Amino acid sequence: MQVNPIERQLRRILLQVEKPGRYVGGEFNSVVKDWDAIDFKVALAFPDLYDLGMSNLGIMLLYEQINGQPDMLAERVFAPWVDLEQKMRERGIPLYGLENKRSLREFDLIGFSLPYEQLYTNVLNMLDLGGIPVRSAERDERYPLVIAGGHACYNPEPMADFIDAFVIGEGEEIIVEVARTLQMMRGQSRFDQLRAIARIQGMYVPSFYDVRYHADGTVAEVKPTVPEAPARVLKRIVPILPKPFTRFLIPNIDTVHNRAPIEIMRGCTRGCRFCHAGMITRPVRERPVPEVMEAIAEIIANTGFEEISLLSLSSSDYVYVHELATAIHEKYHDSGLSISLPSLRIESASADLLDKLGDTRRSGFTFAPEAATEKMRDIINKYVSDDQVLETARAVYSRGWRTIKFYFMIGHPEETLEDVQAIVDLCKATLREGQKIMGGKANVNVGVSTFIPKPHTPFQWVPQDRHEQVRLKQRLLKDQLRGHGLHLRWNTIEDSEFEGIMARGDRRLGAAIYRAWQMGCKFDAWQDHHHHERWLQALEEMGLSAQFYTHRERALDEVFPWDHIDAAVHKKFLVEDYLMSIKGETRVDCRDQCFACGILPKFKEMRSQTDEMAWECPPVKPIHERKRAGNDGERTPNVALIG
Repeated sequence: MQVNPIERQLRRILLQVEKPGRYVGGEFNSVVKDWDAIDFKVALAFPDLYDLGMSNLGIMLLYEQINGQPDMLAERVFAPWVDLEQKMRERGIPLYGLENKRSLREFDLIGFSLPYEQLYTNVLNMLDLGGIPVRSAERDERYPLVIAGGHACYNPEPMADFIDAFVIGEGEEIIVEVARTLQMMRGQSRFDQLRAIARIQGMYVPSFYDVRYHADGTVAEVKPTVPEAPARVLKRIVPILPKPFTRFLIPNIDTVHNRAPIEIMRGCTRGCRFCHAGMITRPVRERPVPEVMEAIAEIIANTGFEEISLLSLSSSDYVYVHELATAIHEKYHDSGLSISLPSLRIESASADLLDKLGDTRRSGFTFAPEAATEKMRDIINKYVSDDQVLETARAVYSRGWRTIKFYFMIGHPEETLEDVQAIVDLCKATLREGQKIMGGKANVNVGVSTFIPKPHTPFQWVPQDRHEQVRLKQRLLKDQLRGHGLHLRWNTIEDSEFEGIMARGDRRLGAAIYRAWQMGCKFDAWQDHHHHERWLQALEEMGLSAQFYTHRERALDEVFPWDHIDAAVHKKFLVEDYLMSIKGETRVDCRDQCFACGILPKFKEMRSQTDEMAWECPPVKPIHERKRAGNDGERTPNVALIG
């Protein structure tokens, strides 16, 4: 069998780099199609290490969708670590797909996943390694079309210079639509290809929009320049979650999350004001229990994974959570299978749930209070009392868990040092409860991040905490959260500032991103590889400042760089919620009361070619009255409307 040139060169160098298993492919359940027999080829690129990308459920869903088409193939591409990159550049080895070892340049479509903003320079680096011009304007129809999707793409403007088209919203259906469109447009000009892509609902082509700025640097107007480009790009919503992906690829090396995930629910109705994911993933869609049980059985048969994670933004809000936990316990309690249920609310019932799921390791139990005073919890709209936290702690420790993990944020609007001191007090009180039950074995692990205002949230108007404020708050936590049983982790000030710049950036940031990459910036999500001083230099060279993007308070009528991206939640609703936060007013769960956020009319406005009935949704009802649709095994939509 003839070995292709890339594979031949890899054999000479892979034993000289760290973890060569990242770069060889051939995993169990991977799909390797005959390259020469397939008409249309898609590279699914995750701009970070294999170790992280192989745990990304979105990549796997798209992998299945494309490879399910008989005349298409999808291959995976990850960012090589610095040791292999150096050898690839020295020897002229291009970045390649893992399955057939073909260069990035040979594909028809490259789809980047951008779940967070720190990946931007890795995208540029991967394109360059693949022999593809980094800037979109320098690519024509001879090159693959480059698209990107993911949560970071709800503000696509910082990457507008480099990406041909963005997927706004959910990708399971749209990826095949884009591929088919390009397949039909093959041989035509890149301009005509992009015009066809722009007609697809949910696709944003940045080159078809002009941006005009005020003298103070704020956006004056974003205006489409071709008829195919809509004034506002409405996000794509998948009405019914597709069947769960179950043929997971078995990684060649240990990955960050070495388990198989099943998404039991998409969306959230809690309305936490800082939460980007909770706002952009509306409406809530839930899987019926029989479908989840069937997926668990298939995963066990297909993969041999010993741990399965049931994913959602708020697992306790999944209508059938107790029914599902009981079903899993009855079928698998003696099998050795471990089931994790992250994103639980702070209530003792959460410990009961994990009892049913049979987690025998009892290693740690994670909660995210985010704030520790009543004032701050009202401001962020995530209320839970200290008594409830301590009651839950007692329930957790009494069931044999040694460690409670807390996630808090500092830097919320109106936060004082007294509010930060309350974090210390609550963590110490929790540890005392654990010591009463478990003695010296009890632990409280505390992760504290710095709040970063995100687009499409009620807090998109607020300034990010300044360096001196963050230092004071971190110093308080470091001084007092120490001693046996207490463990603290925090984000650096520089990392938080960088994320804040990218999150609310405009199109002018593209020049700074390009300059930073030229100066060697990449793997910015890795703390020891983030060179903040280079980023500040790049901003300065382009006439930009970090302060403009991070520490400046926005006027309510300011035009944001992302205002032409429609996340299906009205800006008017976000303004109202922001003003409520200033007054310390809260909203109840949207399942119990509709606040007209805008998702309902947008949801009805859309059309599904697969199931027209999917868009007819039941009225909002309180949880205790909600009909349990879909548990007869049928593919009945179960949508909790919030709008």
